[in-house]
Amino acid sequence: MRRLPLLLLLLVLALMALLWLLPSPGQVLLTPPNWQETTAWPRVQTEAAAWQPGAAAEVWIYDTTPWPYVKLFVNGVEATPQGYQYQSTTGLYQWRWTFTVPDAPDYQLVFYHSCQTGCQAWTAVTTGQPRPLASSPVPGERIPTKLGFAFANPDRDWQNRRGWNVELTYAQLAEEEYWGIDDLARRVQTAVHNGLYVLVRVDYAPGQSIPPPDDQIALDSYLAYLRRLASDARLQGVYGYVIGSGYNTAVNNSLTPGNMVTPAWYGRIFNGYGLPPDRRDNALQTIHEVNTAARVLVGPVSPWRTDQDGDIPYQIDAPWLNYFHTLVALLDQAAQAKSASGTPFAAPDGFAVQAFGRPDLPQMVAYAPADEPFLDLHQAEWGEAQMGFRVYRDWLAIINSHTITANRPVYITAANTHNFERNTPPAQNYPPGWLTNAYQVIRQEPQIHALCWFIDYFPHDDQWDFFSLSEPRGRVIDAAEEFDTLLQTKP
Repeated sequence: MRRLPLLLLLLVLALMALLWLLPSPGQVLLTPPNWQETTAWPRVQTEAAAWQPGAAAEVWIYDTTPWPYVKLFVNGVEATPQGYQYQSTTGLYQWRWTFTVPDAPDYQLVFYHSCQTGCQAWTAVTTGQPRPLASSPVPGERIPTKLGFAFANPDRDWQNRRGWNVELTYAQLAEEEYWGIDDLARRVQTAVHNGLYVLVRVDYAPGQSIPPPDDQIALDSYLAYLRRLASDARLQGVYGYVIGSGYNTAVNNSLTPGNMVTPAWYGRIFNGYGLPPDRRDNALQTIHEVNTAARVLVGPVSPWRTDQDGDIPYQIDAPWLNYFHTLVALLDQAAQAKSASGTPFAAPDGFAVQAFGRPDLPQMVAYAPADEPFLDLHQAEWGEAQMGFRVYRDWLAIINSHTITANRPVYITAANTHNFERNTPPAQNYPPGWLTNAYQVIRQEPQIHALCWFIDYFPHDDQWDFFSLSEPRGRVIDAAEEFDTLLQTKP
């Protein structure tokens, strides 16, 4: 009989906890579609106002685990956190956000935790009944194309084609607007939803594409950011990561101009060249350890730049080709050393390259400017080095001259007719038909998977206004029309 008061007390406490968990008047308990197959936690609760478009609404989530660094996105827009508390009577943790209800009959609330090291999926709920996206084919139904952009316009009509999109983020701006991980995740999710293959170029900082040589603190920070990107649930749709760009140039070594990124230092960062084979602190293995599906691509070397040379000369003696030849040789050596020690998959998954057209070179006077992609252009100073769009052939020849890297996929992540020597943008020098001809050439190159125009859409500032195909000016209007025509007529 002495147990009866204790049993009654436990029953009262259980009833109190149950009543506490029931939604208050005017509030609604939301559950994910598979709630019966999952654990009882977490639980999401919101108010009736959450069904009124444009209304200011609140939402709560309860869990038995005190997850750190939580975030909520409502149809891709981050909600405003309002507080966190622990309920000692129930042993539950509670978080609260406010948000503006989207102008839609149904929308999704997606919760994440542990975002300091890469947001992990927590739970997701949808208000109302989701509607089928009959007008938007799933990616598998789209027709693949090699055409793509850097910074693709999220509103672009891809004519049921599955093209390419190249994005950019900076390790040192991880929490900043636009260049940071949250805005990157939003752009990536939109592009994936639109059926695109997404490549994310990861730079260390503006003006410093790769961490400076021998700066171990900078390198550790860079690798940590790569791990965070590869771990983030919002970025699982990323096709591949591009490790830096233009690191052979002075302009991309601005933090330490007297200590530029050499092929050996890039190799050390990419797949551990120069280190014992069992060392794993490199970009390739860091990403693959947490995301085996993502490709890790060697970033592009800038052509026709003489800022650096290479220690292993190429058969065509030009600084940019010697640099790239040295780099590929060192990556190949590192991959073979790791393979011999029992570590597989240490070779690059592919290469990103640049291939700019130069229709205004002096030797083009005898040809139609738009035919530049069909022509082998040379200058006496650099012998047989390709000096125009066909520089991609030099890149391919070097990649295919080494055992491990031979026949690896290649992606042209930046192409247009910008003349960097005269700083002439495509809006000034683009010849009608150039993009059509460049695409005709690349369609016949099975090793090249993408031809991306730089750029499509850049709302962050106006520095690329004379390159953009979404808001074309001057002669870029012709390129924009060609791109749309190619989407409609060529696979």
